[in-house]
Parts: sequence; C-alpha cells; structure tokens
Amino acid sequence: MTDIYGGHLVVKCLKEIEGVETVFTLSGGHIDRIYDGCMEYGVRLLDVRHEQAAAMMAHAWSVYTGRPGVCLVTAGPGFTNALTGLVNAYQENAPVVLIGGAAPVRDRGLGALQDINQPDMVKATVKWQDTCYDVKRIPDYIATAFRQAVSGRPGPVFLELPPDVLNVTTDLDALVLPGAGSRVTRPAPSPRLLQDAAALINLAERPILLCGSGVGASDCDKALENFIDTTGMPFVLLNTGRGAVSDLHPLSLWDGGLMGILTALSQADLVVAMGIRFNWLLMFGQIFPQAQLVRVDIDAAEIDRNRAADVGLVGDVGLTLEGLNPLVEKRDHGPWRHSLAEAYAPLIQEEIESREKPSYPIHPARMVARVREAVGDDAIYVVDGGDTSYYGATGLMATQKAAVLGAAGGQFGCLGTGLPFGLAAKLAHPEKTVVIISGDGSFGLNAMEFCTATRHDLPIICVVNNDGAWGMIKHGQELCYGTDRVCGSELGEVHYEKLAEVFGGHGEFVRKDEDIVPAIKRAVASGKPACINVLTDPNVISPATLQFVDGFKME
Repeated sequence: MTDIYGGHLVVKCLKEIEGVETVFTLSGGHIDRIYDGCMEYGVRLLDVRHEQAAAMMAHAWSVYTGRPGVCLVTAGPGFTNALTGLVNAYQENAPVVLIGGAAPVRDRGLGALQDINQPDMVKATVKWQDTCYDVKRIPDYIATAFRQAVSGRPGPVFLELPPDVLNVTTDLDALVLPGAGSRVTRPAPSPRLLQDAAALINLAERPILLCGSGVGASDCDKALENFIDTTGMPFVLLNTGRGAVSDLHPLSLWDGGLMGILTALSQADLVVAMGIRFNWLLMFGQIFPQAQLVRVDIDAAEIDRNRAADVGLVGDVGLTLEGLNPLVEKRDHGPWRHSLAEAYAPLIQEEIESREKPSYPIHPARMVARVREAVGDDAIYVVDGGDTSYYGATGLMATQKAAVLGAAGGQFGCLGTGLPFGLAAKLAHPEKTVVIISGDGSFGLNAMEFCTATRHDLPIICVVNNDGAWGMIKHGQELCYGTDRVCGSELGEVHYEKLAEVFGGHGEFVRKDEDIVPAIKRAVASGKPACINVLTDPNVISPATLQFVDGFKME
C-alpha cells in the first residue's frame, strides 16, 4: 500500500499523464498541498504577482507551445482575480486548465474563509467546470478537464479542488489511472463538400484567403503554404494564425495593413475563411456582400454565423487543407494581387511616411518601425493597448506562427496581456528575443510582473508607447464631445522605466527618435528584463480609434 495525498496526486497526474512541466500560479493556503506536490514531482511553479497574469500566461503558453496551459489559484479572491484572463482565453479559444482551491466542503455555508460559489460564477465563460469531492476521483477529473479543454473548439475549463480532498490520502496502488486527456482528435469535412469548395476556388478570379486562430490551433503551416502557392490566392492571417505563412510572402496583404485587408475583402469575388469568426473587426461578415464564401471551422455552429456560407466545411483546418490541396488547380492571381496593392497604396501612404520620417514628438508608427529596425523580424512581438495594438499589428511582420500577437484586437479587447504574454513567450522560446510593445495605460495593469520577470530570469524587452493617456478613449472623447470634454483618460508623463530598475532590470527613458534604436540594443545586450519608455505624440489618432468610435454611434 502506497499512500499519497490528494494534492500530490494532482501533480502526479499533471506531470506523468498530461506532460505538464510548468504551472502558472500565485500561492494561497487552500492550494498548499498542491505546491508541496510540485516540489515532490519536479513541476516548475511560475509564481506571479497577480492571478490575472497567471491566467494570461497560461493562455499564451498554450499559443506558443501548442499544449494546454495550467493555471493554479487559491480560493475566493485568488479565483476572482483570475477571471479576466480566463474570460479572455474563452473568447480567444485558448485551452487553459484553471485549477482552483476552495473552502472545505465540511465548512461551506458556515462562514468559512473565502467561501463563494465558484463553479456557478464561472460556468458561463468556460467549456466545462466541476468540483472533485473524492480524492480517489482526482485522476478522472484531471483527465476530463484536459479532454474538455482541447476537444473540438479549444477553450478554458475550471476544476475546483477543496482542501478536504487535497489534504487526505488514498492508496495509489489501488487506483486505475486514466489515459491523457490532452490527446486531440480532429474531425475532417466530407469529401463531397471538399469538391464543392474546390470548384468555387478553381473558378474564382478575385479570391481572398482569410485565416484566424483555427490555423494557430492546427499543425498545418506546410499544408497552408502549399495551398497558397498552388491557388495563387492573396491572403491575410490573423490572431494566433498569423505568421504560419510569413507576412513577407509575396501574396500576403499585410503590407497594406488594415486598409489592405478591408480593400481586398470589399473587392473579392470569393472569400475562403478558415478558422476565424466574423466579429466586429470584420464588420460581422457584412463587408463582402458581393463575394461567395467558403468557410472552414471546427465548430459547426460557426459555419453560417453572421454570414451564410456557400460551402461550409466542418473540421480541423489542417485536415481540411490536406483534403483540398489535391483538388485545387494551379493558378496565378498576380495581376489581382497587383491591382489590390495599387488600390490600397494611397490609403496607407500617410502611415508609411509616418514610419519612415523622424518626428518630434515621435509618431507611434515611427516608434514601431524603429523597434523593428533594432530587433528584426526573427523576434517574437507582443502588442498591448488600443492605438498601440493597431500600430504594432500593422508595422510589424510575423515570420513564424504567433510571432506578432495581441489580445486587445480580439473579441474581448483585453488590455494588460502584454507582459504576461511576453513572459510566457520567453519561457516557451528562451532562444528568441521577445519584445512587448505596450501602451502606457495597458502597461500599468500588470506592470508588477516585472518582478516576476526578474525573479524567474526572463529577459523580455517592453517598449512603452507613452502618449500620457488612455489614448483611444481620450481621442474618442475628443471626437464625440470636444477637446474641452476630456476626463478620466489622461495619465501624464510617468517614468515607467524606473519600475524595471526597481526590480533589478534595465530601464531607459527616450524622447528623441535617434535614441530609440540604441536604447533597445542596450536593452538586448543587458540580458535583463528591460523597459524602454518612449514619449510619443499625444495627438495622433489611429484608424482603429475611428472604427472604435464609429462602432459606438447610435442612429
């Protein structure tokens, strides 16, 4: 007979069955036995300063490794602090396994410390949630949690483990341990529908390929590149799918940024949409009424959402491409691609000039261009903020999957992801230079994670686009109500770089264009977590702000 504590059994299952080696967490008494199990089984605890960051890091870990991220939080406030990161993972289809402590079952309803109904609170924003009441059932619940997180459309799950399950023992030898729940089974569409889709693709004269996080969740980079090279189709990859085929590919439309995407969609005769939702950023699918639509999604409910598909392919993007590639014909859409470039060139000329010319104050587009000049296209970039996300997304080029990533442009529009996402990226890919470009407002939401960066030796570089305000909100107020009606959106000139220095990192304050590149190069050379705080023009309004403001107008 081999006795094992419930908390140790949790970690044994995570490590030996699910292959988990790192857990993102913040400590608390309710989960101490799991911490002790992590020491026993050699699982790394990446402890943060706020549970929100732990959930966000688990989210990003799933993006950069292709495996579910695990977040461990204590009961009550620890659980509620994690909810923003958890909801963001739900909106972005990230497989996060949140394990939460809880008040003892024996004391519930008596006024126990941090006793709240956590499963009911979270069930609207996770794929699955449950509570384990029996130490012998821990392996089953762990496997179920992982299975639910990765099956079909991925997403977060929540497993509650009370201390009167974690702190009691059971006979390990008597347990029948399940198989790994993180094994993924992916569906493929029917051959007949693949032929229908190929027929539309082969006849199209002005096709556009639009892909999203379904590409990010599938092992399909090579198949996607083969599809693009065969069909000759101009393409845009968004969200975690961005970079699966390089943005520098001659058929990529990222040279035109947002204007290139919108121009192409408005002129196409066929849109092939793979693993992407038609949300507010794509005007709910209403921007291309003239085009036919081939839509691929692992979730059947998404096929006709917001816009009916002419051909709907329910299945994994990678398996769909494997079925499509033998059916599509070799085409040359070079003239169509060239005509698009000519159409959107005047729309982006001002932005290109802003990138190329020094200015004082520094234009945010120029700041992003200088960051790219200093670090290059082989880095991993994380962008965080409102206007900052726009300039980062359009001014950077992704040459590998998820190499330009930001949550603020997603469905939840979640700020504060920059440092947590960047830290997870560095942990997953220590050989890469990881650069976070953050607005000054969004930086403040998780700025204390510079402490996490230095304690865990994660030398990321955070460049703050400091316009002294919540820029998108401030400019929205100016546009809607007038410049004399700005309130609650100004932050002033703050020396954020000092925070990095306080924790033992590298910090620099930059006012002049010519100082940006040298400051970033010194940050890279320092080998420390670094913050480069760049003062930028407070009067610049991005096209994203104009779209944001227009979306809130009521007729």
